[in-house]
Amino acid sequence: MILRETYFNLLTGYIDKPFIKIITGLRRSGKSVLLMMLHNELLRKGIEESNILYMNFESFEFNEIDDAGKLYKYIQSKITNKKRYYILLDEIQEVISWEKAVNSFQVDFDADVYITGSNSRLLSSELATYLAGRYIEIPVYTLSFAEYLLFRGDSIHHGDFDTYREFDLFLRKGGFPALHVGEYTDELIYKAVYDIYSSAILRDTVQRYGIRDVELLERVVKYVFDNIGNKFSAKNIADYFKSQNRRIDLNTVYNYLNALEGAFIIYRIPRYDLKGKEILKTYEKYYVGDQSLLYAVMGFKDRLISGILENIVMLELKRRGFRVFVGKSDEKEIDFIAEKSGKKLYVQVAYKMTEKSTIEREFAPLLEIRDHHPKYVVTMDERWHDNVEGIQHKHIADFLLMKEY
Repeated sequence: MILRETYFNLLTGYIDKPFIKIITGLRRSGKSVLLMMLHNELLRKGIEESNILYMNFESFEFNEIDDAGKLYKYIQSKITNKKRYYILLDEIQEVISWEKAVNSFQVDFDADVYITGSNSRLLSSELATYLAGRYIEIPVYTLSFAEYLLFRGDSIHHGDFDTYREFDLFLRKGGFPALHVGEYTDELIYKAVYDIYSSAILRDTVQRYGIRDVELLERVVKYVFDNIGNKFSAKNIADYFKSQNRRIDLNTVYNYLNALEGAFIIYRIPRYDLKGKEILKTYEKYYVGDQSLLYAVMGFKDRLISGILENIVMLELKRRGFRVFVGKSDEKEIDFIAEKSGKKLYVQVAYKMTEKSTIEREFAPLLEIRDHHPKYVVTMDERWHDNVEGIQHKHIADFLLMKEY
């Protein structure tokens, strides 16, 4: 198991803290491995194996423990001494009303509780009622470019290492961890990614939300994937289907988008009006949980390259704990405004700036912003344009590997 240091340090920093630790993220993004690393760390700290209770609810071993009452009784039966117990519950969303049992563990036992789930609705308003103020969410994403290089390890150091060439591979292969601990052909990678996608669609959307028209859901997915990086609304989707002689009402579109977002298949990024200083409620942008999902479902489409690069930058900003918005300044657009703990940065993303009009389009919105926060134009150009009035132009690989923004 390769250590993903950021997540591991964050999680282990909460050991014995009085919060339920909730690890969320897309299927196969590394949540279970993180939980197993925690298990090993607890053993290293001297915790007895019998006081670490690990359950994976996708294993047939725990198939019959499918509701809160059965889960509570099972855990209760395992607590046989007065020492602290560490309860590790993997893919908890398979257990009906699990939050009632987890809340009771905190009350009835001397327990430190960790759970993982592949659906963001784990933190729904209903859950918050039971666990208000008692939980910490740790979102886990697929590999960053820096983590990808770590996973590639020795294989990238044979011959001349080229960061930009490695980024080209990362761009194509995506960041699901298991696919970078060995050598796989592109064909095998996309087959595996499509299986992950299918599992997330079936188990975390169709079954969880009771969606009956799976074919229509997948059409919505393809519309979203085909418009990565473009502003659109639920009405745009409904109008598109109408033009294809397929009717779908707005509520259904909203429900499907919410279900896909809940399963981390897509991320909705709201727009922020810089002049009015308010979050706008229309024409958001949607991105995918990992760029390889798009290739697995849609194949390669060169025209989507700018949107895919935006996708990679957006995920990097979210990994680093930023709140991310699409910026609006009069009629101009800023790809991303990112905020964290009083810190802010602005990022424009483009494929290449070979035309003067492209250079002006990317730099102009940033030049209008009169504040001291960092501003970046991120592209795949290996030839740099002069930095203008504090705006830094960086190759996307270099931007992703920066220690701080």
